[in-house]
Amino acid sequence: MRIRTAKDLGLLAREQRKRRGWGQAELAERVGVSRQWVVAFEGGKPGVELGLVLRTLHELGLELEIGGGEQSGGAPALESAVDLDALLERARRTEP
Repeated sequence: MRIRTAKDLGLLAREQRKRRGWGQAELAERVGVSRQWVVAFEGGKPGVELGLVLRTLHELGLELEIGGGEQSGGAPALESAVDLDALLERARRTEP
């Protein structure tokens, strides 16, 4: 499924939660967030914390894979998995 907006990702998470038969409160408890946070995430609020989004996707059994269409110049983008943990760690090390 192609996810282009925060709303798309929230809707996907909501569908998966419902498939598992969980309410918003149960998902919130499993992730360690408030039910209001789950409501905001599923509603597509763009300001939700990425770390919590990733933890929520993990609890729902979903994986995030990032790919691209075409790079500038018309060359197809490389299709490879991105290690978000490594990217975040590198970013933390370069912060002042």
